[in-house]
Amino acid sequence: MRPRHCETESSVAVQHVSLSVVCYQNDPTQIAHLLSSVTASQLKISLHVIDNSPQDALAAVARKFGASYVHLPHNPGFGTAHNIAIRQALADGMEYHLVLNPDISFGPNVIPTLLDYMNKHQDIGLLMPNVYYPDGQQQYLCKLLPNPTDLLIRRFFPTLYRYSGRRAWYELHQSGYNKIMDVPALSGCFMLMRTAVLRETGAFDERFFMYLEDVDLSRRIGRVARTVYFPDVSVIHEHGKGSYKNWKLLFQHMRSAILYFNKWGWFSDPEKEAINRAALQKVQSSNNANK
Repeated sequence: MRPRHCETESSVAVQHVSLSVVCYQNDPTQIAHLLSSVTASQLKISLHVIDNSPQDALAAVARKFGASYVHLPHNPGFGTAHNIAIRQALADGMEYHLVLNPDISFGPNVIPTLLDYMNKHQDIGLLMPNVYYPDGQQQYLCKLLPNPTDLLIRRFFPTLYRYSGRRAWYELHQSGYNKIMDVPALSGCFMLMRTAVLRETGAFDERFFMYLEDVDLSRRIGRVARTVYFPDVSVIHEHGKGSYKNWKLLFQHMRSAILYFNKWGWFSDPEKEAINRAALQKVQSSNNANK
């Protein structure tokens, strides 16, 4: 089925944009809410629902919104499923591709504003808006590139990690989350990417079943383009933190961490140190300028 296109007179309507959401046993109402947020933007967007669930219960929702629907009951993982839509975006000559989590919602101005900003800043390869919990609390999703010790303590000793100050350092709390900034690692819950950059870097590394594939892709994009946090618009993210509740997801999280550090280096990673140092320096310079 051909994806439905929503027309607009906005200046960003001339952009070729596609979007993918990967689902696993999600409530159809949740997916309908997400797709309603997208179509309310009144932009020309190709919608892709990739369903890793055992049953195809989401097919009807996808049809209702004119989205293409791909059912993958063998569940190949988050990145592998998104790559199906990303490859289609590249084949169709899309200029931008947006990766979304199923538990995201937002107002009609979010996607147009982000596209407009990217269109005006051609050096940006990846853009993420501000993200809040449903109760209005800030989600701290701007991160430095990780090291094994931080991930281990953060996962198994969260209280110690928080009170040590390492969590605030790692999540760039000192930035205030109130200004545009270059960030080494952005969350996979909302990733607006320039496809010209993806042609150069490749899409998600399919060795990652779930977790850290967003950090890996952010890092690869950051080698050739800017990866930017844009707080002028915001979205709501339920963010269930599944690996803190489910031992199978915890296993996948640990497996992904091992894959990540095998790929980029465990305790010797000069590139990571340089990237993190530069990010922290920019935050500090920005804070000093605003005093």
